Amino acid sequence: MSFEAWIGREARARDRLDEGLAHRWLATFDLPRPHPPVMPQGIHFALCTPEAPSAALGEDGHPARDDTPRSFLPPFPLPRRMWASSKIAFHAPIAIGAVIEQVSRIAAISEKQGSTGPLAFVDVARETFADGTLAVVETQSIVYREAAGGGLALSPPPLTEASFSPDSWEAHRTLVPDARLLFRYSALTFNTHRIHYDAPYAREVERYRGLVVHGPLIASLLLQLAARELGENRLRSFAFRGLSPAIAGEPLHLVMRNGEAGYDLAAFAEDGRQVTQASAGV
Repeated sequence: MSFEAWIGREARARDRLDEGLAHRWLATFDLPRPHPPVMPQGIHFALCTPEAPSAALGEDGHPARDDTPRSFLPPFPLPRRMWASSKIAFHAPIAIGAVIEQVSRIAAISEKQGSTGPLAFVDVARETFADGTLAVVETQSIVYREAAGGGLALSPPPLTEASFSPDSWEAHRTLVPDARLLFRYSALTFNTHRIHYDAPYAREVERYRGLVVHGPLIASLLLQLAARELGENRLRSFAFRGLSPAIAGEPLHLVMRNGEAGYDLAAFAEDGRQVTQASAGV
């Protein structure tokens, strides 16, 4: 089946960054209320979230896909979905109380053969407006993979005796993202992907070693590290790419340093395995 017909397909959504959502976001990350009331960068991940009815969810918790005009994402015969990367441009901050409009468009579709089997990629271009002003432009890349066989080794491998060293980085923060943080972030983003809250499903069906930390959750934590070092809402660009799963309950090292064309950021597991690669510009 050809999926070219999905390129250019659009979806529109409206929302409002009300006091309740702002308070829940800040509480999730132990952040104080900002003065003036302008939210930290990354709040757009929790705006215009999916609103598929429960009856329209697939086995993994994501909205089911089919070949009807109602299906925004194409129905690849590949069940495992992952957020591969994002490129983000910040045009204006988003204030508490702002009316949000979002336009999402399928920008590109590609299929290829990977080392573990067929892969399908979808690039979603998304514009977020706050009170009529363009605030965020993001291109999100989603990858679909084959089902994990029961005999497949759990991913990622168990932690080794090695340890991460932050010596080559200028800023460093360590935290342990636990199941409570993952639950709250799933609630904020209305993300029902079961790898983030259903440990038996994550292990037995998708073959992860434990609950998987959301890619945009790690991105949000890196944005907060940048804000700590540079000031709030200073970034004009931010890009991140997932390299390996981060597992809940294990230390996560967030780091940042000056790079050749801006700032380099990353997340590492306790044994030095790199989880996320990121870059930012001011």
